[in-house]
Amino acid sequence: MAEEDSAAYELQEEFETKARGFGKGRYGRILKMARTPSREEYVKTMYITGLGIILIGAVGFAIWWIMAVLPTYF
Repeated sequence: MAEEDSAAYELQEEFETKARGFGKGRYGRILKMARTPSREEYVKTMYITGLGIILIGAVGFAIWWIMAVLPTYF
């Protein structure tokens, strides 16, 4: 039981050490600059993402349709 407790304590200590240094390392400046997007930015992102999903779906459907219809002509 003592070994399990010490192993859990060491794991917890390692995690806390990494978490303390997270804001000070390579990603610290990025996290400090990060902010919540405005409503307008969020809506634009949704439109662009939705358009991309529709476009990729249409290309996939076109490929499927060509593969299903084209072999009957040969």
